[in-house]
Amino acid sequence: MSGNKQLDDLLINSSTPDQSKEDIQKYLDKKQAAYNALEASAAPEDRARLQLDVAEALIGMGRADESWEKARSALDTFVELELWQDAVESCDVLYQSAQPASLVALAHGVWLSVSYPVEPTLTVNMLSYVVDETPAKADGAAIAAVTAHYIADVRAAKDKHKSLTFLTKQMLANVAKGHSDVVDQEGLSAWMERLELLDPDVFLPRLSLVLGAIVPPDQWWFDRDALREKIPQ
Repeated sequence: MSGNKQLDDLLINSSTPDQSKEDIQKYLDKKQAAYNALEASAAPEDRARLQLDVAEALIGMGRADESWEKARSALDTFVELELWQDAVESCDVLYQSAQPASLVALAHGVWLSVSYPVEPTLTVNMLSYVVDETPAKADGAAIAAVTAHYIADVRAAKDKHKSLTFLTKQMLANVAKGHSDVVDQEGLSAWMERLELLDPDVFLPRLSLVLGAIVPPDQWWFDRDALREKIPQ
């Protein structure tokens, strides 16, 4: 599933692959027409959001290279306007496009979604991609999973806390099982202690190292030091 509810609803309600593709094309045409109809004076965020809708639909139509260009442009706009949720969603689309720099886009999305108080489900999704991309025995998967659980615990609203933390507990347990054949709660606790996954002051800086292994210091698309100054206290 994508992060776009309209597009997700289309896919859920499509009865066949051909119907699904037809529905996505109609959605794409609608969003492209809306984009083309924008006045020159339209707000940059409105233009970027339509760009991102188009980019996501293009992936569904097998036109990922075109999708990348539009989502990458939208990301720059959202970062400039400090619209962090939209910026992370742009990184999600860039990752889904499966282009050469998609892992770099993922790292940017993880950095933004952990640094800023965006919707926790989106943050968990971004971190789950890191788990999927990391070898089972590597510590990076454990660090991403425990960060996802931490974010879910501290950010999720009361009505979503139980379901989201249940999901992240399962994610963490699955990583532990693949990493060290952990089979019970006692083993999980011992594993977390051994890998220093109990203190966010320890594992969050280690997440930065994981992201740094994906994106060299001179290849970040934005100035992280400047953005850190804008992080809410």
